Amino acid sequence: MKPAANHPVILLAGAALLWSTGGLAIKAVEWNALAIAATRSAIAAATVWFLIGRPRFTFSAVQIGGAVAYAATVTLFVAANKLTTAANAIFLQYTAPIYVAVLGAWFLREHPSRLDWSLIVVAVAGIGLFFVDELSFRGLWGNVCALASGVAFAALIVLLRSQKDASPIESVLLGNGLTALIGLPFVFGPIPSVKSCVGLLWLGIFQLGLAYVLYSQGIKHVKALESVLISTIEPVLNPIWVMLILGEVPSPWSLIGGTLVLLAATTRGVLTAQRNAPK
Repeated sequence: MKPAANHPVILLAGAALLWSTGGLAIKAVEWNALAIAATRSAIAAATVWFLIGRPRFTFSAVQIGGAVAYAATVTLFVAANKLTTAANAIFLQYTAPIYVAVLGAWFLREHPSRLDWSLIVVAVAGIGLFFVDELSFRGLWGNVCALASGVAFAALIVLLRSQKDASPIESVLLGNGLTALIGLPFVFGPIPSVKSCVGLLWLGIFQLGLAYVLYSQGIKHVKALESVLISTIEPVLNPIWVMLILGEVPSPWSLIGGTLVLLAATTRGVLTAQRNAPK
């Protein structure tokens, strides 16, 4: 796919839109967590390969590191969704902007501004308000997996960004292969239902495969922290899909929190688009 250098915000927002369907789709698949992670990653690997054509593997430290961070991110997130509530899983994963701010300053020399720190506070507070009626302390190990997924997601973003002058999508491709390999022993057993198979196809083709192709192109043109702040629209859209499909109406706290997150994401998106606009 040809990079859309003038539209990184659209690419990142498109990736977040597809990612946001993950919680609902994972809950709909009746299978164990590692089998789901392995199967959707195998499908995603085939999708990415089809979309990008011949990959360019260098097996550099950052490419392999990105693959490991990717495998940890997607596997832990699936486990979190199975072991705790979808709200806990997505909220705790989206503590990632805090880690990106620290890792990006250290590893990429991309130091956050005061505005960036302000937007982090607004976005994380907004996500917390969005799920204030649903967050719980039940599912301890699920919450641990979700927090660890946030750390892994932050590492992935930084490592993909560090490959901005190369081709970061290969880390995603290798990461999908690694995830599929890790979960392979858990795939054998009862065959999932037709409904579950449809969910797995959606997760592999769109929620992971296409989403990460878009994201890997967009992150070449924006800073790591900017990319994750724009992506905070994912946890807002997640319960919206639940409302549209299952009829669950968001609470007033959700509406306030969603507004704050969209404000933070839109502010960062507009400023990023202005900076990347042709002179």
